[in-house]
Amino acid sequence: MEISAAGRLEVRITAADVGKRVSVRSLTEHAPQGEKFTDTVGVLTSWDKGVLLITRKGGESVRIAESALVAGKVVPAAPARRRGPAASYEELARVAARAWRPVESERLGDWELRAASGFTRRANSVLPLGDPGVSLDEALDAVRRWYGERGLPAYVQTATGAEGTQELLCAELQARGWVREVTAEMWVGPLAPVADLAEPSEVVLSREADEAWLARYQRKGVSEVALRVLGGGPSVWFATVPGSAGAAPAAIGRCVVDGRWAGFAAVEVDPDLRRQGLATAVMAALARRALDEGASAAWLQVEAENEGARALYARMGFAPHHAYHHYREPDDRDSVR
Repeated sequence: MEISAAGRLEVRITAADVGKRVSVRSLTEHAPQGEKFTDTVGVLTSWDKGVLLITRKGGESVRIAESALVAGKVVPAAPARRRGPAASYEELARVAARAWRPVESERLGDWELRAASGFTRRANSVLPLGDPGVSLDEALDAVRRWYGERGLPAYVQTATGAEGTQELLCAELQARGWVREVTAEMWVGPLAPVADLAEPSEVVLSREADEAWLARYQRKGVSEVALRVLGGGPSVWFATVPGSAGAAPAAIGRCVVDGRWAGFAAVEVDPDLRRQGLATAVMAALARRALDEGASAAWLQVEAENEGARALYARMGFAPHHAYHHYREPDDRDSVR
């Protein structure tokens, strides 16, 4: 916090600092005895009618009354990661987009509108990396029309928590009634240690998702469109640990190699065979193949509430880079909540 020469805390932010990363201390309403203040760090996304809105790294927004401010200052962007591969948000967003390609897409300025007959939000949402070339309201109207013509709800994928992410856009969407449905995190880590986690085993690698692989995949009734999404990407590999005779595989996984990056997805294990190292074996086999193709860094996406997966990936050397969110267009149900 900023302290004056006289030793007093000072508020050194104004409404002109909207869009900057700030640290503020405020009086806590109804605080337990001895807990008078709350510290909040995040992006100042609005300062309107005596209320500050600060968006934290995970995407949650905090409202603070101007009258409750005790101290505040602008702070540098989040410090660079101290381990694992360095990467910007935009680099990772583009790598992830290439690893999960839609069936069709269209540009709206620097935004990309993506559709794949509703198979996953990632392939059926707007990736807003830059300026749409029109006002935000005009852009959102165009987004609604484009997805409406395809019989799909409109989604916008945003990110928070790293330099260059979209806290301001998140706040604007929320102000317009768009509903955040899903929050997950992008984790990154060095690739070589993943390859060393398990010895070569009975993991079978293939360029295609065959019937056996699909029998373990959590999304049932996979269509031709879904197969195109799963098989799309610069260099795609599917891993399978065979199950007992006639049974679905014991474990599966998918990896997309793209330059220095290897992206892992769809790592799934038979519920009766979990905690036996099968997920580790699958990822190690895919990592070795990615190393052979010249990759050195790894990424994956994990939902915030999946504690088991998060613990596993942390042990493998991964760590969070940023959070990402999917906002759905408002409808009549949202207006009456």
